[in-house]
Amino acid sequence: MPAPSLAGIHHVKIPVTDLPRSRAWYEQVFGFRVAMEFPDADGTVRGVVGELPGLGRTLLALRENPQAAAGCRGFDPLGLAVDGRADVEAWAAHLDTLGIAHSPVIEASIGWLLVFGDPDGLELHLYTWAEHGADHSGREGYGRRVDAPS
Repeated sequence: MPAPSLAGIHHVKIPVTDLPRSRAWYEQVFGFRVAMEFPDADGTVRGVVGELPGLGRTLLALRENPQAAAGCRGFDPLGLAVDGRADVEAWAAHLDTLGIAHSPVIEASIGWLLVFGDPDGLELHLYTWAEHGADHSGREGYGRRVDAPS
């Protein structure tokens, strides 16, 4: 019996050490719009969920969890899509105006890539749907295509 179908990604939850700081950063950088807050029993808000423009129905959640945030530092669990190289370059310029350090535009495995960190050091990737056409499959750390089983 085949598995039931999925309807997309409902939300992505990112652990943070300081919710107000991270919320403000995601609002400034991405235009994050909070739709719900999650208070503890004492009324302290420890989590929020909302929309990032361009993600459709997929929501972003930020949740205070210092231990998990420390464990994710330097990791890249979230790759956000942009259409092409010009879009990556526009994001680099946007980050420059905000004073946020970022990588140069990278010719990655398939498309172009921009890497930068959130306030807790989580690596965020902006990756293009457009492909550059170069074959980097022989380079260490780069991906190679795999034939799907028939």
